[in-house]
Amino acid sequence: MIDAGLGRKDDALREGRRAVELLPVERDAFGGTDMIQFFSIICAWTGEKDLALQQLTRLTQVPSSLTYGRLKLHPFWDPLHGDPRFEKIVASLAPK
Repeated sequence: MIDAGLGRKDDALREGRRAVELLPVERDAFGGTDMIQFFSIICAWTGEKDLALQQLTRLTQVPSSLTYGRLKLHPFWDPLHGDPRFEKIVASLAPK
């Protein structure tokens, strides 16, 4: 995430992918989903919206710490706000 914040897109994406590979959900249900979430943030910050949304969609299909409030309110997700695909993911996590 630091590389993404510093504008080092290629390094950030490479390291994010590597983190997901090193700690897959199949090996660590909690840590693995966190790595996917962090990778999604990296993708959002580096302008890779399609990839960020793909990762978020993946997270909605398994138990994770991803919540409606976190997506709606946390500034990490600001680059995705307004994208109809992101808003659909947010709505799918809204309290019933």
